[in-house]
Amino acid sequence: MKIHRFVFSPIDVNTYILADENGECAIIDCGCYDDSEFNVLKAYINENKLKPVKLLNTHLHLDHVFGNRFVLQEYGLKTHASREEEENLSSASQHAGLFGLSMPEPPGIGTYISGGQSITVGNINLLCLFVPGHTSGSIAFYCEADNFVFTGDALFAGSIGRADLAGGDYHTLLRSIKENLLNLPDNTIVYPGHGPETRIGVERQINPFLT
Repeated sequence: MKIHRFVFSPIDVNTYILADENGECAIIDCGCYDDSEFNVLKAYINENKLKPVKLLNTHLHLDHVFGNRFVLQEYGLKTHASREEEENLSSASQHAGLFGLSMPEPPGIGTYISGGQSITVGNINLLCLFVPGHTSGSIAFYCEADNFVFTGDALFAGSIGRADLAGGDYHTLLRSIKENLLNLPDNTIVYPGHGPETRIGVERQINPFLT
């Protein structure tokens, strides 16, 4: 099992490649803003002889879906995401303009997922954790066997996600983190949507929003 992180777009979003030992992989929160960034992602996939089999989204804010059209065109994959994220997807292109950016209409959701559901990526099993609050349909992807979780914009190193955007709610976000993320083992590695990785035990002790 291997995890590789890219930082893409003017918004510095983390895009992850999660691959099993046979080379089957998932692309998580594909934030490639333009052709040059997608070529970087594609080169990594080709050089490591990987086969993309899943496109996963923790949520569908514009920075997390910049690259979804590239993935659909190159690999024929539509995203797995929560049904509650439809509204964010439909407004992504409009919101890009507010940042002085442009993006074509992103592809629709291919497969709806929800909390408690399991997703397989080759030999890797991920459990979907429902963590609303940053958005109404945010999902985290947790691998118990290898002690890691992709938290999207719910939980960061030393911080938490914004709750002042459409579908966000501060108290819901805190409850989601405390009930569905902080209950994971202390050594669980957190791979967030922005910034460096951390561990659940560290955030439980030092995160000023959670202590």
